[in-house]
Amino acid sequence: MNVWLAYLCLALAMAIVGAYVGFSKALVIVFPIFLLAWMRFAIAAVAMAPWLRRPAGEAPLDAPAHRLVFLESFFGNFLFSICMLFGMKQSSALSAGVIMAAIPATVAILSWLILDERVSLRGAAGIACAIAGIALVSLAKDDEGETIGTLAGNLLLIGAMTCEAIYVVIGKKLAARIGPKRISALINLWGLALVTPFAIWQFPGFHFKFIDASYWGLLVMYSIGASIVTVWLWMTGLKRVPASSAGVFTVFLPVSAAAVGVWVYGETLNAWQIGAMALALAGVVLAAWPARWQAPFAEWPAPT
Repeated sequence: MNVWLAYLCLALAMAIVGAYVGFSKALVIVFPIFLLAWMRFAIAAVAMAPWLRRPAGEAPLDAPAHRLVFLESFFGNFLFSICMLFGMKQSSALSAGVIMAAIPATVAILSWLILDERVSLRGAAGIACAIAGIALVSLAKDDEGETIGTLAGNLLLIGAMTCEAIYVVIGKKLAARIGPKRISALINLWGLALVTPFAIWQFPGFHFKFIDASYWGLLVMYSIGASIVTVWLWMTGLKRVPASSAGVFTVFLPVSAAAVGVWVYGETLNAWQIGAMALALAGVVLAAWPARWQAPFAEWPAPT
């Protein structure tokens, strides 16, 4: 694949993620959270059923690969969806955009703590910007002087962002062994299995007949975008682009989520949020810019 096509795949993947994070705010108003997540995975499972077949040239999955697929789905599908949906119910699309911009900084922290990878001073500055952006959006107030969203909502979104960072790290390993379509189908199937018990619990009290057709259409778009299009695009791009370079494209996530918040929901972009978004985007660029452009900067030692 041409590298520019890979870049386009990564950019589109993150832009779509940001958009569905924003649009999910409408869905959580009318659907119970676990039932919504189950329907998302179920719709995608039907659409991706042909992708489960192992291609002729692909090696069978061994035990470590199966564990990675499960963990990819547990963090990137199941926990991410639950934290994101519950968080969006108590926060704003703009807040979600700023918080999600901390993904590359979180990847850097996890790599430092778990993989003993060094963190450059530029990466450390990106982490600081990401933390400052999250802190600023948590203090942001609307025109009436009220805090935007709740502390619980923002903490849940931080949890979703952390899950997405883990998903990025595991996804790079899987992309080297499994085709993008099959990865998408396998992790979606695990997500469906994990959320099914919770959906069964919520199902009896929900009345489907009162849901407007427009919400069903949005649900189908959300399911296809979240479970099929974004995963396939991201895994396709990762096969050609190094993880350090791919991280730069997460900049499209907060921009897309914020755009949905402003243009669709009429959320106000005030000085607090502009400052938070600026810090968040600076953090993305600093933490995720390719390593070869960080040579002049010193490095922090790995933790002992």
